[in-house]
Amino acid sequence: MIGIDVGGANLKVVDDDGVHIHYCPLWEGAPLAELLHAHKKQGQDRAAVVMSGELADCFSSRKEGIAFIVTTIKTVFPDAWFYGMDGRFHREPVPELAAANWLASADFLRARYPASVLLDVGSTTADIIPLADFNSLTGLTDLKRLQKGYLRYTGMLRTPVATLISSVSLDGIGTPVSTEYFASTADVHLVLNHLRPEDYVCDTADKKEKTRAASLRRLARVVCADLEEIGEQGAVQIAQQCWDRQRALICDQVRQVARGSGATDVIVAGIGAPLFARECGGRDLTQELGPAADALPAYAVREVARGSGIT
Repeated sequence: MIGIDVGGANLKVVDDDGVHIHYCPLWEGAPLAELLHAHKKQGQDRAAVVMSGELADCFSSRKEGIAFIVTTIKTVFPDAWFYGMDGRFHREPVPELAAANWLASADFLRARYPASVLLDVGSTTADIIPLADFNSLTGLTDLKRLQKGYLRYTGMLRTPVATLISSVSLDGIGTPVSTEYFASTADVHLVLNHLRPEDYVCDTADKKEKTRAASLRRLARVVCADLEEIGEQGAVQIAQQCWDRQRALICDQVRQVARGSGATDVIVAGIGAPLFARECGGRDLTQELGPAADALPAYAVREVARGSGIT
């Protein structure tokens, strides 16, 4: 059995050969079936699946998105089981399948870390999940999670800078930012050495290079400038202030959820695990799970399926 997590932007697969992460923007018609076929071995028809890609705006509704993902996966893995928001596995495209990937992670980790808050910082979002009371988590839609503070829609790569800051200080001068999509958090974290160029696994705002120099240029655009106008120092100031805001947004919410749930510690997964484990005072799950921590829902749903007797 393999574990599959179909997001709107990324496809994550965990199998006996390891962890595989593909940039797979569903809204651009990415070849989901073709990517899945690359991980299918002879006689292997069974998969455990979670999803969040049903919300991609190429679908008119979540129902349509769920149906597309289920149908596509079953063409490759006919014996696929889909984990739902009710904490159960399903064979058909039912509404409970919408955005259940985070719950599979909680299901897998709750016995190991019952007094923890799980922070999973991916390319697009930050899931903040108290693990003490699993039953209270079942049935929570993303809307409800946003309202409860269990979901922050900001991540390491794909968040537009202008959604985090409305102005910056450039050499002490307050400067409003443009709301055009000129730069993303991938540029911020690359410039601040939080990520390597090879970690920049999404499209850039300008469809150009994924280098520090190109990221500095994109960040200068945020204040309607060329890099020559504000210099590298100015672009770094933009990056630092954007990071300061993102760090506060996520870490403050983690602390609030921990207080509300009585959690005594924080565990951190996702591409942002090393960075946010340090900033939020948590434990980096990469040390326990290795690369699987960056594909936690795919790994988790496979383990939960095995534990439930689906093998």
